[in-house]
Amino acid sequence: MQTHPMSYRLLGSSGLRVSELCLGTMTFGTSWGYGTDYEGSRAIYQRYTEAGGNFFDTANRYTEGESEVFLGRLVREFGHRDTAVVATKYSLVTEMGRINDGGNHKKNLVQSVEGSLRRLQMDYIDLLYVHAWDFTVTPETLMRSLDDMVRQGKVLHVAISDAPAWQVARCNTIAQMRGWSPFTAFQAEYSLITRDVERDILPLCVEDNMPLIAWGPLGGGALTGKYVKDANTTGRVKPDSKRRSPKSTDMARLVVELAAQRNVPPAAVALRWLMQGPGNILPVVGARNADQLSESLACVGWNLDETELSALQNISAIDIGWPHDFLRSDTVYQVMDGGLQQQFSRPIPKLR
Repeated sequence: MQTHPMSYRLLGSSGLRVSELCLGTMTFGTSWGYGTDYEGSRAIYQRYTEAGGNFFDTANRYTEGESEVFLGRLVREFGHRDTAVVATKYSLVTEMGRINDGGNHKKNLVQSVEGSLRRLQMDYIDLLYVHAWDFTVTPETLMRSLDDMVRQGKVLHVAISDAPAWQVARCNTIAQMRGWSPFTAFQAEYSLITRDVERDILPLCVEDNMPLIAWGPLGGGALTGKYVKDANTTGRVKPDSKRRSPKSTDMARLVVELAAQRNVPPAAVALRWLMQGPGNILPVVGARNADQLSESLACVGWNLDETELSALQNISAIDIGWPHDFLRSDTVYQVMDGGLQQQFSRPIPKLR
């Protein structure tokens, strides 16, 4: 299905070369009652790497650690350690019921990194995410702790996931002022159905040269059109979910329509829309099997045209809210610029 090899992007200021699609490995392992065994994971891994992929996403929590075990074993089996960029995460618990197993604090950071290295059977982690902001650790303490991991050589670069934009901005400013390692990337939910990141997170990423690593780019499968074809289809997305609301269903119908016109899978259209956004947006694609992954890989090597982009923009548009809509209003332009705004260009943070 895929006819073009993947291209590569720089992971922000780190200089790391990563493929334009990141493989999410939360489906590697069966401990959660779904997912795939090692042989199924191997087929997914092989399909992805043969397409040119080298960027892998996992976490200490995924499938009770099986995801890291499988991924590490596959990287070794295929001899890819020198080319693979392996990202994992800490913050969530590794084992329930242990008082300091979880959170952003340094004790959990140390024991989580040590556990990930054992499961991956690697000497270092290419990219370590703070999995979620827990509101208990100050930015100074967090960034100093993360920098210690980098200076010890256990982690090469650090990143952040699921956090308020203003806290991430504080963290990066403190790190840069003190010569510590700043966040290299920001991972957040982003899709046609969930565009909230466009208010503050995406402009921050553009301003700070951080790639936005988009999880949930297919809305849990809703944007593949499977619920449009049959509303009674069972799956991870419940009928009362926002991802299956009337507005979201209309989005999915449009994605299916555009995909049919281009003779590509609907997943490819939804992913291509993301990849043509401002800055550097890298979707995380997961799959239960290799054939399902191929539908996502079909997004490579082509672009949506302006008419298609406009249609998708309009049907999925969100209210960006105050102060963004206020600051972009004609009235504010007038009183800010004395009616002379046509004579110069005002730099406005980039939104879609």
